[in-house]
Amino acid sequence: MNVLLVNWLDPENPTAGGAEIHLFEIFGRLVARGHRIRLICSGWKGCAPRTVIQGIEIQRVGRRYSFALRARRAVRKAIVAERPDVIVEDINKLPLFLATHTDLPFCVLVPHLFGPTVFLELPWPLAAMVWLAERPLPRHYREADFHAISESTRDDLVARGVSADRIRVIHPGVDSRHYSPGSDLDRTAWPSFLYVGRLKRYKGIDHAIRALALARRGRKDITLDIAGTGDAQGDLERLAGSLGVHEAVRFLGFVTEEDKLRLLRTAWANIFPSVKEGWGITIMEAASCGTPSIASHSPGLRDSVRDGVTGFLVPHGDTVALAKRMVQLAETPALVTQLGTQARLHAESLTWEQAAAATEAHLQQIVETRRHLSTQILEA
Repeated sequence: MNVLLVNWLDPENPTAGGAEIHLFEIFGRLVARGHRIRLICSGWKGCAPRTVIQGIEIQRVGRRYSFALRARRAVRKAIVAERPDVIVEDINKLPLFLATHTDLPFCVLVPHLFGPTVFLELPWPLAAMVWLAERPLPRHYREADFHAISESTRDDLVARGVSADRIRVIHPGVDSRHYSPGSDLDRTAWPSFLYVGRLKRYKGIDHAIRALALARRGRKDITLDIAGTGDAQGDLERLAGSLGVHEAVRFLGFVTEEDKLRLLRTAWANIFPSVKEGWGITIMEAASCGTPSIASHSPGLRDSVRDGVTGFLVPHGDTVALAKRMVQLAETPALVTQLGTQARLHAESLTWEQAAAATEAHLQQIVETRRHLSTQILEA
């Protein structure tokens, strides 16, 4: 197949995140399977306008805030230059509604939609723009097929008016050879908990800090490491200080992959208190390292954590429930090992090779279905 991808970012973009990891883990493998993959995305100051990553030919147009205005023209030119078999638009920011500009087979890849949660993160005018942009999605993509990364994302699409039979759920994978457990002796001597990811308001990291303060009333040895950067860091540091736990919370900033792996292996549990996600890649990375997670019972996270088996789910924002689970694990090291063992087994069942194969089959089905319909129309 000849596939034209459209996504806001590529992995080299300074603001790239989990959506780009997901995209390239899958489509890089499709290149290895013999498919031709091109990507149109935004650029940044000083970037090369064209490059190749994992065999994917990348064209960068505009920047973060001008990409929406320039992407449609770039896509039209790319189609004229080399007609693809299928277009895949990855909606991990604003939808570009590209399906209305072509009659080619079309797949919409949806990590998750923001919905009302965007108002937790952005100023009201920007949040309203994102929220309104998502509203007409079912109408503008009425002829497209959908690739959702979790059951929660599928249910969100269905609730918005997308027919369930047009949605294929394909779970992300995890590299269980790279993310592998250490020995039991590798865990910290004290009950340490970990958050890895961007420091954004909607991630709910403040709930983890408040829960830590509650948990330390009974267990003074519990700590929390926060690895990542973001514009919420100042507020989070001030919160830790106001609650008197600044010495128990370490803000590690950006960490190397080597340090991230060490943290995932040595923590007693990964904490993910976000209000909404598409899946939970760091949950599966922790699981692959044999480390359980305590996460909000939120869309996406409830799909990647098996409650009571690979970790625990708690009501989002319930700091008392979160603190109780932290104390429970702190007082029961054997439970940490039990949950971590099951988490590792679960992670081993989800591979990027499986996700790539399922994506390949889905795209081939989309292409063949459109060809069949076109043939029927011509013969009628």
